[in-house]
Amino acid sequence: MARVRSPKGGLTPFDHQPPLWEAFNRYYGTLWSDGVVDDPTKEVGRLRNARVTGCGICKNLRFATAREQGLEEEYVELIDDAYADSELPHRWKLAARLADALIADARVDGELRAALLAEFTAAEIVELTATIATAIAFSKASVAFGAPDEMPLVVVPTPKIDGDVVR
Repeated sequence: MARVRSPKGGLTPFDHQPPLWEAFNRYYGTLWSDGVVDDPTKEVGRLRNARVTGCGICKNLRFATAREQGLEEEYVELIDDAYADSELPHRWKLAARLADALIADARVDGELRAALLAEFTAAEIVELTATIATAIAFSKASVAFGAPDEMPLVVVPTPKIDGDVVR
């Protein structure tokens, strides 16, 4: 597959459009550092997407605060196709189910909607949905740009409003 290379001096293909990349980083940083949903729950949704879409970068990237707040690798290993019957906490299973629903057909059925409303506030559902939908778009763009199928596990600082996502 042809790969969209990073520009000279850039770290990612997104560096071809610095103002767009900067705006994305502000938005994504807001989702992660100024939100109402705990980081492990958002990280489960992001990682479930990564496994379904097959993004080698996203599958092996971990945000530090999710790990610090309890999302250890033993749990990450459970975010596979058998997660529903795993030892993941109920809240994290719901995040994975929401990711599956958004990836599959962008629809949330009545049963999932009721389960989400029983566990999360409306504001949390909006934030979790925005986080997962953004992860879907980012991972699909990364795959389209020719992201590697696999890479080593990397723990990075959680995105901040005034910082970069992957630097």
